[in-house]
Amino acid sequence: MSLRNELRAFALMLGVFLAFYFAPISSPRLSGAIVEAFSLVQWYARENMIYGLIPAFFIAGAIGAFAAKSAIMKYLGARAKRVVAYAVASISGCVLSVCSCTILPIFAGIYSRGAGLGPAITFLYAGPAINVLAIFLTARVLGAEIGLARALGAITFSIVIGLLMHVIFRKDEAVRADESLASEVNGDAGPSIRNALFFFIAMVAILVFANWADVESESPLWRWLFRWKWMLTAGAGLALGSTMVALFRVPAWKILSGAAAVAVLAIIFRGNPLPPFVAGVVLTSAIAFTEARSREWVTETWGFAKDMLPMFLVGIMMVGFALGRPGHEGLIPRSWVESLVGGNSVFANLVASVAGGLMYFCTMTEVPIVQGLLGAGMGKGPALAFLLAGPAVSLPNVLMLRRIIGTRKTAVYLLLVITMATITGAIFGVIKG
Repeated sequence: MSLRNELRAFALMLGVFLAFYFAPISSPRLSGAIVEAFSLVQWYARENMIYGLIPAFFIAGAIGAFAAKSAIMKYLGARAKRVVAYAVASISGCVLSVCSCTILPIFAGIYSRGAGLGPAITFLYAGPAINVLAIFLTARVLGAEIGLARALGAITFSIVIGLLMHVIFRKDEAVRADESLASEVNGDAGPSIRNALFFFIAMVAILVFANWADVESESPLWRWLFRWKWMLTAGAGLALGSTMVALFRVPAWKILSGAAAVAVLAIIFRGNPLPPFVAGVVLTSAIAFTEARSREWVTETWGFAKDMLPMFLVGIMMVGFALGRPGHEGLIPRSWVESLVGGNSVFANLVASVAGGLMYFCTMTEVPIVQGLLGAGMGKGPALAFLLAGPAVSLPNVLMLRRIIGTRKTAVYLLLVITMATITGAIFGVIKG
């Protein structure tokens, strides 16, 4: 046994013991922070985990099981044409318009199938940051100038950060590219993406429609889509079942029986989409696992969930404990944050970037948070820095990302996001000051 490892274990146990021994349990601030930690986990479980994270795991599992490695490498590989790779990554990411944690399982799927680090990071940042509706909402609530600056900044960040990650870790990427090419030559090509196109489209449609938000919008199409979101989600579910019949030879009677069971639950629990949605997930998993051709899909999905969910939940609890939910306080008083992000100094922009990079909030909730901070004296520069760093990263996101690409790459990615957000916010603050 290594003495260093034993000392590390002893220090950890001693630290935990002392933390519990001296913890001011009777302090209202501490007890409130503990409640906020569990409340944030509950909030995420109710609002995002079922409808957002679980469909994302299924998409990641499908990419890991069925996406042709040759196609991934052709368009997103480390040796793909840069213009094509980064364009595909940014467009694919922003189409999903999901939060920083929901995008991670899909990122893990394409990265494990051979996508280069640079394009994969572009995809990772683009998903939560280049959210078309959130940008429009930003312009509507916070002003056209901040909305336009956020749009231009997010698009630029996604590509620049991806390129910088590629350059910084180009030696590691060269080794990965050689290994991926060798596995492809050895026959690890998988089924064609073209043959499974509708399969992926159906799953993405489920993810998009299930998470369609009710926000103030003058667009009749947007309002119509929200009104019928669960019918559209059900239609996407039927499309997914049809592709399972066509691609994996799943007996049609199994799909029809599962659809009928979900429909009955939807009628019984009218107005509450949770029971039919959960039933659909469980039945789809059970049906797919019993068929040889689709069993790998469920196995890959479970692998992603098993590796990433524990760290995600730990991260959510840590954010809730320290910062609380939107509109609530954790261990750190909100007044401290408000006092530190006033004005347009470089320090205020740095604090806003770090705070945004550690907090977790569902996509588009960053807008009312920034609105409240602006009302409390936050400068426009720090507001933009918060909007550029906040949606793209969070503490749960960082903890899960570390398990996928390692500590060093994760630290560099976080540093790049915070640094670029700080600089951009400072420049914007000077221009608008």
